[in-house]
Amino acid sequence: MILIVGGAGYIGSHINKDLNKKGIETLILDDLSSGKRELVKWGKLVEGSLGDEKVLDEVFSKNKIEAVMHFGAYKAAGESVLDPEKYYLNNVANTLVLLKMMRKHGVNKFIFSSSAAVYGDPQYNPIDELHPKSPINPYGRTKLMVEEILNDYSAAYGLKFVALRYFNAAGADPEVEVGEWPGGCANLIPVIFDVVNGRKPELKVFGTDYETADGTCIRDYIHVSDLAEAHVKALEYLSNGGESTQFNLGNGKGYSVKEVVDVAKKVTGVDFKVNYVERRPGDPPILTADSKKAREVLGWTPIHTSLEEIVETGWKWEKNVKI
Repeated sequence: MILIVGGAGYIGSHINKDLNKKGIETLILDDLSSGKRELVKWGKLVEGSLGDEKVLDEVFSKNKIEAVMHFGAYKAAGESVLDPEKYYLNNVANTLVLLKMMRKHGVNKFIFSSSAAVYGDPQYNPIDELHPKSPINPYGRTKLMVEEILNDYSAAYGLKFVALRYFNAAGADPEVEVGEWPGGCANLIPVIFDVVNGRKPELKVFGTDYETADGTCIRDYIHVSDLAEAHVKALEYLSNGGESTQFNLGNGKGYSVKEVVDVAKKVTGVDFKVNYVERRPGDPPILTADSKKAREVLGWTPIHTSLEEIVETGWKWEKNVKI
């Protein structure tokens, strides 16, 4: 049985589906502060916090947990600047509680949802795993801190872990069973859907004078179903005796904000309002991933690689979800 911490959220729910499709039993731990009960369509849900020793002790005592996948972090970079305490307490301190209870119960396989935010402003593109780590906000620092903790636990206690550094997760399950819950997400494509469906009046595009072909930022969008497949392969890797390590997950191809806007207008059929404003501080012009290591070591290859497919699957979910 695999314990999925934060399995009622966007990425965790896709991994939960993928594991169950492959016949792997799952247990979901989620406090539902941002996750949705409606997204837990497989496995068993236990409501509780990853920082609650009592709940964790009971979960590990009553279930034969073979590995833990951790998606229970707060993830809004902007919010982390305004309220760093919230991020350090949950993302770092609570993760230490989870690791403590894993050690107590002899569970030594851990797959961590990390982020390209550990790199900070890129010194080169595409970014590989050897790129210097210099996060520019508390969110990114919490991810890097946990990775360093995992390195220390691996050396001292024999913990085997994989840290998966996502670039821009996007899209939704092509079978429309799970997806990003509408509203409340600051990422570009969900915000576009908020505008299209009237939850927000306009899309703000920050900066049109970057050194890119059309002047807007370029980002690497990776379909959430491809992310899910990478987690399954990471679990297989650890189960086959793989050593602790980190992998980038991205397509290796970037799309500009204007390209995403144009595709979204085509897919939705809505000519929504776009307001081009000044740059935001801390937005690098280009962020793309070198995922060669994941391809070679895990045998992982993303298949939902076109921007149109990524937007279409997200839009299909958006139109069908009942909120």
